[in-house]
Amino acid sequence: MINVQLKDGSILQVENGSTVSDVAFAISGGLGRAALAGTVNGKMVDIRYPLTEDCQLEIKTFDDEEGKHAFRHTSSHILALAVKRRFPGVKLAIGPAIEDGYYYDFDKDGSFSAEDLLLLEDEMKNIVKEDLKLERFTLSREEALKLMEEMNEPYKVELIHDLPEDAVLSFYKMGEFVDLCAGPHVASTKLVKAFKLTQVAGAYWRGSEKNKMLTRIYGTSFPKKNELDEYLAAVEEAKKRDHNKLGRELDLFTSSEVIGQGLPLFKPKGTKILQLMKRFVEDEEESRGYEFTQTPLMSKSDLFKISGHWDHYKDGMFIMCQDPHGHGDLFDVNEDGEVMALRPMTCPFQFAIYNSDQHSYRDLPVRMGETSTLFRNESSGEMHGLTRVRQFTISEGHLIVRPDQLEDEFRGVLDLTNYIMETLGIKEDITYRFSKWDPKDTHKYINKPEAWEETQNIMRGILDHVGLNYVEAEGEAAFYGPKLDLQMKNVHGKEDTIITVQIDFALPERFNMTYVDRDGQKKLPYVIHRTSIGCYERTLASLIEKYAGAFPLWLAPVQVKLLPISEKYHDYVETVLQKMKNKGIRAEMDDRNEKIGYKIREARNERIPYFVVIGEQEQESGELSVTSREKGDEGKISLDAFIERILDENARKYNYHTALKKDENK
Repeated sequence: MINVQLKDGSILQVENGSTVSDVAFAISGGLGRAALAGTVNGKMVDIRYPLTEDCQLEIKTFDDEEGKHAFRHTSSHILALAVKRRFPGVKLAIGPAIEDGYYYDFDKDGSFSAEDLLLLEDEMKNIVKEDLKLERFTLSREEALKLMEEMNEPYKVELIHDLPEDAVLSFYKMGEFVDLCAGPHVASTKLVKAFKLTQVAGAYWRGSEKNKMLTRIYGTSFPKKNELDEYLAAVEEAKKRDHNKLGRELDLFTSSEVIGQGLPLFKPKGTKILQLMKRFVEDEEESRGYEFTQTPLMSKSDLFKISGHWDHYKDGMFIMCQDPHGHGDLFDVNEDGEVMALRPMTCPFQFAIYNSDQHSYRDLPVRMGETSTLFRNESSGEMHGLTRVRQFTISEGHLIVRPDQLEDEFRGVLDLTNYIMETLGIKEDITYRFSKWDPKDTHKYINKPEAWEETQNIMRGILDHVGLNYVEAEGEAAFYGPKLDLQMKNVHGKEDTIITVQIDFALPERFNMTYVDRDGQKKLPYVIHRTSIGCYERTLASLIEKYAGAFPLWLAPVQVKLLPISEKYHDYVETVLQKMKNKGIRAEMDDRNEKIGYKIREARNERIPYFVVIGEQEQESGELSVTSREKGDEGKISLDAFIERILDENARKYNYHTALKKDENK
């Protein structure tokens, strides 16, 4: 007998050689039927993994991320087998489980059509009905190469060649299908009862544009059909909220193939929202002691060589050379001439401002802010709408602080970001990620292990002291220091980083940034890099999706729409319009020769916070017939009272959506 410690700490004695499934059924029949995989001493294993010694065991079902991963990983193998049966000449690349589903990459002449996906789904149903068992086996590297060469799978051969010669590789067999795979998988194909192939896309082999473009099929799967139906309905709703679709429909932004990908063009309404956010952020930062700078959009490469961007970030920069003959043409970086680059970050420029003066310990902290336009050379496959672009604007700031000021200033940054997120109505959607360096991948970072560990311990201590609920992520740090990422899921379930706060131990030394301490000695400060709203474009995308285009009044590009019943009321409506505009209210009149019902529908489709119908009664009484987006018909309100209400709501930056949720939770 062996002792198995369960998740709740209890000990269960089972026969030596019992499987994870056996233990699950020993606990309860329901758990046994729901179990998909397990973790033994923290390592993910199949449900049929034998237990041969005392261990800690956690049973994983579809309610757990690990269970979902095993379930959907098996789904990708079912897809691959279906492709092999229907298209025998196709070569296999990789097919992992991902959040909300799975994909598999194939090398096929031409793509897969919509009709092909239906054929593949039919074949997948057959595979599920066949109740094929998933059987794990291992081979030496040499044996694995021989097997994959015999099966004529060149992409698998390439993957195996990259592994050490003494590696032992795991494979999974499912009927006639065999795949190189670390697993884990569920026990049988019959468990995958509900699935859908969702889209086809291109994907470069190993993510490199230098390699061949493969065809990627995405899918999702669930144990029950009703769960799949609910998910697909949510996906359809997400498509309606997708900022890239809705933002264009609401006339906020557009794009041009002539100008280029990742370079959005903001129209007047979208620009107004960005302007409102920038004013709000800058005013708030100034009230908290920030001083603003304005720095160049480009620099000689020398600056980025000092900062380390040239070594660690060069591939993500736009680099240009000045023609030595003065003609202004762009040359390769190896040509003679002055090498210039568009800035990917503002920090080196603000450091130059700091170094332009001498500083005493009494001068610190120095808080510098800038609404900065930055440039990053994103690959075409990475760009989408406003979330990944090549030119963007952020609320960048740097705090130069003494060691004894570090925690208080970090807390101040968190307070600022929390206030801004709460005002925008998205604080409840934010999660926190403590991003650390990866000591096994030192080429990505400034290689000072002791400094990394010390700074990460300082940052962890601050986060714990503040009481922040965060997850740690190795390998996600900036190259010069650990960071706190404020993450928010978009409508497609993918996490985007909205805000970052970083502690920098390296660049002050590189730029020789010093202050004279109490003892008269020059000391190196810490630098806190931070964004208080992050990338304005990405934040706008999040707000479009969060509110489905129905922005809070203070952010709405048009706050009030005036709807005259007919042309004879235009003069009166014009006087109402001017009175509102004179008070700073963003109002418009719909003076088109259309029926009032049509105008009302248009105002609703535009998500206008308030629309006002004006006809004979309103003109004679001086009152307005007001309809609000959230509350519907509000009856008659005097013009002055309505203006006062709008101004009050605007000044308070009242967020109806957040207030409603708070009321529901009382």
